[in-house]
Amino acid sequence: MDDSEKRRMPDSLYLEVSTENKEHVLPLHSSITLFLLSYCESTSFRVILLSAKSGDQWTWVGDLSSTLAANPIQLPEPLGVVGACRLPAVLEADGMYCRAGLAVVLRHVIQRTSKDKPGHLNLTSLLGFKNTCLKACAEVSKWTRLCEIDIPSAVEEHLSNPTEQALCIPPAVLHLEKRLDEPVKVHNDDKLRRRKLQQQAISSSPSTLKEERSNPALKPCGVELSAALAKLTTDEVPDAATKRPPDIRRVKTTQLPKLERHFAEGLYFTLTDVVLLPCIHQYLSSLQKHAPHALSRLPLLVRWYCHVQDVPGVRKAAETCGMTLFTPQPSESVLLTPEISTLGELELESTQPEKVPFVGGPRPTLTKLKESGVEAVYSPHPCPSWTVPWEDFPTAVNPTTGEMSDTRAIRKCQQINNLVAMVTELVHPGNTVVDFCSGGGHVGIVLASMLPQCQVILVENKEESLVRARERSVTLNLTNISFIQTNLDYYIGAFHIGVALHACGVATDMVLQRCVQAGAAFVISPCCYGFIQNTQKFTFPRSQLFSKILDYKVKCGAYDLMSVRRPDSGPAAGRAPCNWEDLHGFGGS
Repeated sequence: MDDSEKRRMPDSLYLEVSTENKEHVLPLHSSITLFLLSYCESTSFRVILLSAKSGDQWTWVGDLSSTLAANPIQLPEPLGVVGACRLPAVLEADGMYCRAGLAVVLRHVIQRTSKDKPGHLNLTSLLGFKNTCLKACAEVSKWTRLCEIDIPSAVEEHLSNPTEQALCIPPAVLHLEKRLDEPVKVHNDDKLRRRKLQQQAISSSPSTLKEERSNPALKPCGVELSAALAKLTTDEVPDAATKRPPDIRRVKTTQLPKLERHFAEGLYFTLTDVVLLPCIHQYLSSLQKHAPHALSRLPLLVRWYCHVQDVPGVRKAAETCGMTLFTPQPSESVLLTPEISTLGELELESTQPEKVPFVGGPRPTLTKLKESGVEAVYSPHPCPSWTVPWEDFPTAVNPTTGEMSDTRAIRKCQQINNLVAMVTELVHPGNTVVDFCSGGGHVGIVLASMLPQCQVILVENKEESLVRARERSVTLNLTNISFIQTNLDYYIGAFHIGVALHACGVATDMVLQRCVQAGAAFVISPCCYGFIQNTQKFTFPRSQLFSKILDYKVKCGAYDLMSVRRPDSGPAAGRAPCNWEDLHGFGGS
């Protein structure tokens, strides 16, 4: 297949299908993706169901039963980088660029469908303010983690044993209920609240009340819902009344009515609501069947579920995906059991991380370590005369051609030189090298150019950076390089060497952990440890030795403590991240 044929082919969207009790079922992340495709009426992708257990593949034809009724197919091209990722994943036709992970894939579906079907719907409004909805990765954003991971996981665990699980509301669901109680924050808050006040004044007039009683259809929808629906149209209608009546204008801001939260992120229907609806639908359906009295514990969630059904296109998309939306009816005859009323809150409290006040810094930490006999030790550079042959490569390989200052470009060359020097000591022909947190590909492109017999994979969650890296590799005609836009947790492929240059904060520890799990060698130069914080996955200090010495929260790491020039460092050595002999084994503070 030549390049022109590949460009005409649609991207392939891979979704997981699993087996339970000898029956095929769709995990929630697959159901969420299909719901978004249906809501957007997207035809931009070739959707493929993939069984992780058997490797069977089916082309999606509209519903699960019809799709699985056909015999499994073997597609002509191999899975390639898709096999190294957790699903869902989108593979571009050339097989070089893959997007993986629920939030990344859903954002791409919206962007691609909006581009292919301009004017159909204002789909980009689903991405929220400045297109940032669910953009931050789950490791740094509690909200993304709640929507992308915690809620689906909690619902699937509940569905595995709904009778017993109904006695306790999952902490993740309680978090969402609490979030729905927060006030609405929107940039045109004052304007909308005055419009709401004016509408309330008109609605309370005797003539209006009489007309609404005679014809209920005349009752207008609320300001919040009308604003949300206007946002979803391609031609957003401006407010007709640009100047409010004097009595409305004179009302103080503190006396204006509050805006009601209709949707998960506030006033507008966004991608977050799309992600949550299939999850909450299944959860509320289960509660309605097994414990209807528990619904009274989630009044805001039930109200949100009903509001989402009012969005045009949602009911149709749900029916296409086999979801029969309903109006939850809490049972009034059964009293709330103590387990439901208290156990959920106790679990919610237990999930809150302990807040430890920050004490110390680089100098106090160094002093305390030194008092305990721990000092930084430098060793000679293992490759003092080795350097990347920049002059032998096209200029596009050199980071100095990028958009950075000359000083920074020179320093970047020195850093790449040191890191690549260590990789060349470890690598063998046929190895797979993964450049984690690759950014614009400065390290990965050099490795691919120097190691033509190896496969180099760039893993990065920022689309702009990875697209720029791919464009650079295309101009260089590199054929041994692939690109995966995903968070670190979604890359599960095998590899021989992992590298990371200045993976920010906790990302360095995530890379180190991934390399250890894969049994791979690693060359890591950390960064930004002055800003690390304990997360759900990691607590600091990571080192057992340091944890015995430092009895307070450490907010600095080896790179911060050793980011000084060695007395014997030359232009090629630059900064020494740690003991050169231990560079390939370094990780954490």
